[in-house]
Amino acid sequence: MTNEFTADVLICGAGAAGLTLAIELARRGVSFRLIEKMDSAFRGSRGKGIQPRTQEIFEDLGIIDRLVAVGGLYPQQREYSEDGSFTVSEVGECVAPTPAEPYHIALMVPQFLTEAVMRERLLELGHRVEFGCELVGLDQDRDDGANARLAGEAGEEVVRVRYLVGADGGRSFVRHVLNIGFPGKTLGVRAVVADVIPAGLERTAWHCFHQGSMERQMSLCPLAGTELFQLQAPIPLDGHVDLSAEGLSTMVAERTGRNDIRIESVLWASAYNMNARLADRYRLDRVFLIGDAAHIYPPTGGQGLNTSVQDAYNLGWKLAAAIAGASPILLDSYEEERRPIAAGVLGLAARLLDAAKRGEMRRGRDVQQLDLGYRESSLALESPERSGGPRAGDRAPDAPLRGTAGQAMRLFELFKGTHWTLLGYQVEREAVPPRPGLRIHTFGPSGDLIDESGHFCEAYVLSPGDWVLVRPDGYIGAIVHSRRMDALNRFLGEQGLISEGKRTTTLIASSN
Repeated sequence: MTNEFTADVLICGAGAAGLTLAIELARRGVSFRLIEKMDSAFRGSRGKGIQPRTQEIFEDLGIIDRLVAVGGLYPQQREYSEDGSFTVSEVGECVAPTPAEPYHIALMVPQFLTEAVMRERLLELGHRVEFGCELVGLDQDRDDGANARLAGEAGEEVVRVRYLVGADGGRSFVRHVLNIGFPGKTLGVRAVVADVIPAGLERTAWHCFHQGSMERQMSLCPLAGTELFQLQAPIPLDGHVDLSAEGLSTMVAERTGRNDIRIESVLWASAYNMNARLADRYRLDRVFLIGDAAHIYPPTGGQGLNTSVQDAYNLGWKLAAAIAGASPILLDSYEEERRPIAAGVLGLAARLLDAAKRGEMRRGRDVQQLDLGYRESSLALESPERSGGPRAGDRAPDAPLRGTAGQAMRLFELFKGTHWTLLGYQVEREAVPPRPGLRIHTFGPSGDLIDESGHFCEAYVLSPGDWVLVRPDGYIGAIVHSRRMDALNRFLGEQGLISEGKRTTTLIASSN
């Protein structure tokens, strides 16, 4: 078998998950191909809610401001009664941002706009999606790579890659060819979702009718950044549904009791059965599953796209590290960390669906994904005596700071990029030798950072001599005291972050 690779990674599927992974690999200089079997980009609004944790990720990827510019906030929800009167409520909790959590409410961006911004970012990094290219065959040799057979407009080709990632949706060909189980259940709910241009509705509210009635329930939400509304409604489990403008106008009239609302055009529509499923495994040798290929949820709570983006964000830096020479064991942590998260989100989405059936669904902090983390991960190192504050495996909080040169900055600005970040609190900086891929900052008399407002201390609850290691994906990898620097240095070496002195020694030994 030849070891000449066409690329390091083949990503199959160019939705939000595949695009996130592609951006992650592109900014790390990893060679890849991103293929999509559809001839053009997905044009529906489907996953329109971007939760606060995903907004933090998009800040790191350099696209959050663009997404805010093309999207917007959710409007108030207007629930109508039989007599036409209505009550107004917020879609989610109204919580002010804090220094530790700068993004506090969901952002509304139709999925086709989100993916357009991501493709633009990918192009800036020198890459583009290969539309009309489909994976039709796959085999792999466990220790070496994978051979993929692709079909496109020019015919078939076979490419050899180090790793292959299935981001090809709920009906994943990659998952199927690997014979990975996808257990779960169909939830007994069928629904229609459509992007429509209506007449007779204000754009200042999310219009909801007959909440709690699965026979008459309907909502029409104005889509920020467009002239469209997203229509959603449960429908009978069997039978044909007319998704034309005329058919949907009839449905609207029947369910709202109003004849002044008319659907003028339909840009995209789908009737689907809600499922809750989780793949038995996320990895088989050199092949990985991310996004809907690994898990599918009901749409309640806006969790699907967000969980998919975070799968890719978790896997991207690990793939790059393994390709650069880190221990392949690092890749085992992808399933170890992400599959339990998906299982928990499945439970949350199912509970929210039950509440929606009763007309009682409210989105709280649990949908924001800020509290999800990896405390049980093999990549979490922590001093046993630590108590209080965030733990290894938790999301690393933000904080306003000032550099010793006098300029204001945020902790997230120091995290932004492809590197690890090591923060020392009243420590000897020289205790940790410099390493490629690691940026070291310290607080204290000879440090380069000043916690002028005290928000860093409040968020991290450190003692003098403590070090906090933040992973490339913004989670805390280690919290240790200076007395345990041997453990921290071993941990850094296991992640492929070898000091220059040791790297030189290793190269000399290998050349001998």
